[in-house]
Formats: sequence, structure tokens, C-alpha cells
Amino acid sequence: QVQLVESGGGLAQAGGSLRLSCVASGITFSRYAMAWYRQAPGKQRDMVAGISREGYTNYADSVKGRFTISRDNAKSTVDLQLNSLKPEDTAVYYCHGVGTFLNYWGQGTQVTVSS
Repeated sequence: QVQLVESGGGLAQAGGSLRLSCVASGITFSRYAMAWYRQAPGKQRDMVAGISREGYTNYADSVKGRFTISRDNAKSTVDLQLNSLKPEDTAVYYCHGVGTFLNYWGQGTQVTVSS
């Protein structure tokens, strides 16, 4: 079975940092583009960062310069480093894997940023 499992969420103060991790199993990880999405209550789930199979990255404008996505194919992990956190970053963060035919979602991890 395919699983994407996020960890690392929690509480942080504005200006602080967190590092989220997602470990994948049941897929050939290197064949998947990976991304982090987030969803705040009452809002749409939006992509915040993505990384291609080749390692190319892209970010939502709202997080550029603050968040960094990375992947380690040997460990089947994709991480998101969140720096300079703002209260508006508060959301459930989801790991997403995109393959040629199928895609998968993790269960999400809560990030809460206090002012």
C-alpha cells in the first residue's frame, strides 16, 4: 500500500521556524514529483512548494524566500523548511506525490503560528 506520512508540525511563534518531513512508502519515490500543500479552515487547499523529479523547485509567492523544499530520494523523503513564520501560515500541511498515472496525499500535519 502507498503511504505518505507527514511529521514535524506544531506550534511556533511569528518569526520562528519549523521543519516538516514526509516519508513515502509503496512507490518508486524518484519517479514522483513532490509538493507541499496547505489548507486553512474555510479556505482552498493550495500548493505552497513543489519539487520535480530532477530537483527543480517552485514556490507560491506568499512563501518565496521563507520556505525551502528539498527531497532525498535515498530516504524517500521530502522536507519543507519553514522560516520567518507568520500567523497566516497557520494551516494543515499536506504532502503530495504526483506520478505519471496516480497521485497520493498524506494525512496532513498541523502548523500553528501565534502572533
